[in-house]
Amino acid sequence: MNADRHQGPGGIRIIGAASGLGAQDRACADGPVAFHHSQAWHELARHPQLDWGRTLYAPPPTGGQAPVQRIAALCRQLADEVAQTLKAGNFPLVIGGDHSVAIGTWSGVAAALGAPLGLLWIDAHLDSHTPESSYSGAIHGMPLACLLGQGDKRLLGLGLKGTQLSPAHTVVLGARSYEPEEFDFLARAGVRVIMAEEIESRGFAACLDEAVALVRGAPAGFGVTLDLDAIDPRLAPGVGSPEPDGLMASDVQTALHWIANQPGLRAMEIVEYNPDRDRHGSTARLISNLIGALLGR
Repeated sequence: MNADRHQGPGGIRIIGAASGLGAQDRACADGPVAFHHSQAWHELARHPQLDWGRTLYAPPPTGGQAPVQRIAALCRQLADEVAQTLKAGNFPLVIGGDHSVAIGTWSGVAAALGAPLGLLWIDAHLDSHTPESSYSGAIHGMPLACLLGQGDKRLLGLGLKGTQLSPAHTVVLGARSYEPEEFDFLARAGVRVIMAEEIESRGFAACLDEAVALVRGAPAGFGVTLDLDAIDPRLAPGVGSPEPDGLMASDVQTALHWIANQPGLRAMEIVEYNPDRDRHGSTARLISNLIGALLGR
């Protein structure tokens, strides 16, 4: 896809990752293009710091090719695009697509940095299954495990050899639906998981402070991946896998505004936008507001 305009170094470059292959409901594949054509984006696109760079697609299926092979091909392309964006001095903002695209996003960041990074994973789910533990076989339930070096070999080592993330500087925030195998995997890996119940008891601000302190400690820098299903579906209906309750959209927007000004932030990702479930464009407007929260950086 052609860029909206040429942009010099230092701005935010948006990369669409239009794939739903990792999910059971594949409508998230339409998310990046639907958002790019939305009124919410057109109102934001005038900002001089923003550039919609490219929208990437999974390759078309060929005879006998498994979805994981197409996901791996897209993630390799996405990793290259993200790494090139960073090396050009711009800030990558990936818009998905189901959460399997995170394998490409954060492999690309790790490759550009030359070291594992910290990652704040804001999500209703843990996304830490392996093919052996998965109940559904859906790859969008596996990307965090892949980035930590466990999973289908075709999805591993796309940036660095071994792990793309530093487990001690990786935090899952806001999870409220998961299987015990995922929880056990992350506990063994040393990843901090802050469940929805803990946020309710301690407060969002205290949990966010702890999470950011941990991810910011990664020497190479850190990133943020936001699955829109982390937010209450009454506020963000247009998501791939809605779960009851969830974070307040205003809290997440305030958090991103604060995180945007933290030293060491290298990239951002917003995933699982499903336009088929969006009501009156409310989720598209939320994405626009979340991007706006990054513009003060």
